[in-house]
Amino acid sequence: MQKGAAAPLCGNGREDKTMSIETLRLLENRKSMRVFENRPVPEEVKQKLLSASLRAASAGNMALYTIIDVTDEELKRRLSVTCDNQPFIADAPLVLVYCADYRRWYRVFRGAAEEVRHPSYGDFMLAAVDAVIAAQTAATAADALGLGTCYIGDILENYEEHRRLLSLPDYVAPVAMLVGGYPTKQQKERSQTPRFSVTDLVHENGYDAERSDRMPQMLQERDGWTRDYEAHVRAFCERKYNSAFSVEMSRSVKAMLDAWVNAGD
Repeated sequence: MQKGAAAPLCGNGREDKTMSIETLRLLENRKSMRVFENRPVPEEVKQKLLSASLRAASAGNMALYTIIDVTDEELKRRLSVTCDNQPFIADAPLVLVYCADYRRWYRVFRGAAEEVRHPSYGDFMLAAVDAVIAAQTAATAADALGLGTCYIGDILENYEEHRRLLSLPDYVAPVAMLVGGYPTKQQKERSQTPRFSVTDLVHENGYDAERSDRMPQMLQERDGWTRDYEAHVRAFCERKYNSAFSVEMSRSVKAMLDAWVNAGD
């Protein structure tokens, strides 16, 4: 090795290749897990997962998020009800709520600078992205540690109640929820849901509307339908888009943004 050169991170190229293959395997084999064994996640395992989560990419290294580790059984039960009545949330050994958080930095800025504007929409978006990146890093770490996880999008509903349940101050809002544990044998062996292809979703140098307009074909190719396409889309629209929970989510997110931009000092 040339004098002054950095030492390699791994002992040899074979180790590098093995680590790369394992990382890709974890990403390619990921699936949501909703049924867990009745055993706790050891504290040392949880701490490894959380430490990995904190290494996630973050805007300006600001870490514009806070993670709420929900360990209280009654709080889990309440969240299982407010998050669209999903009982498996209450049974999950691991429940993490990732919150967009500009409160810390705003207070620090106000203590050091003479003029400081209130956090606004862009600050919320930046903090929300930070929180989601950290949550996804935790999901990958969980896979590496032998756990399974599932995202709960319904944490975006019932903003006022979730704010109360989680004691959230101004400029802190729940944007992602991850539940996990040791998945059952059935969950581990369950088939993955299909995904769209790279050619479907990756556009080069700009948005390709013609490619995007292939959505009916993309759906049929992905899911291999032999049944009526329009009937399936109508049913899916009613179940996921026109549904009461989807309407509530939009109302709740608006309330969340209104509370964020209209908060006082």
